[in-house]
Amino acid sequence: MELVFGLLSRAWQKKMEEKALEVYDVIRTIRDPEKPNTLEELDVVTEKCVEVQELGDEEYLIIIRFSPTVPHCSLATLIGLCLQVKLQRCLPFKHKLEIYITEGTHSTEEDINKQINDKERVAAAMENPSLREMVEQCVTEPDD
Repeated sequence: MELVFGLLSRAWQKKMEEKALEVYDVIRTIRDPEKPNTLEELDVVTEKCVEVQELGDEEYLIIIRFSPTVPHCSLATLIGLCLQVKLQRCLPFKHKLEIYITEGTHSTEEDINKQINDKERVAAAMENPSLREMVEQCVTEPDD
């Protein structure tokens, strides 16, 4: 019985790791709002920053912890918004999304975490034409 449980546990863990890599593949190409680099190139996101938990039948909780390049990054909220938008558009499975700044990497991380996980604020931000255009420039793939 223990062997069966161990095999099932490893299979479940492998599935969660595969889902995390699928999520990472979506976010790694998002471009930084200020620089010509991707979030992956700047180490704002890494494979380790993505955690996936199964909530139910083919429904997942995705937790992203990103690290701004500097502790006073003025565009951390915009980066969080880009992560939200790209994942909502691109993930082919049902999910809930939580995005956080990695603890200790930003001077106002608590406030920003609240903003980027507030659906009403995200929706309001995307109604702003100039902000929406900035997000589109960051999330659009170079060959789109």
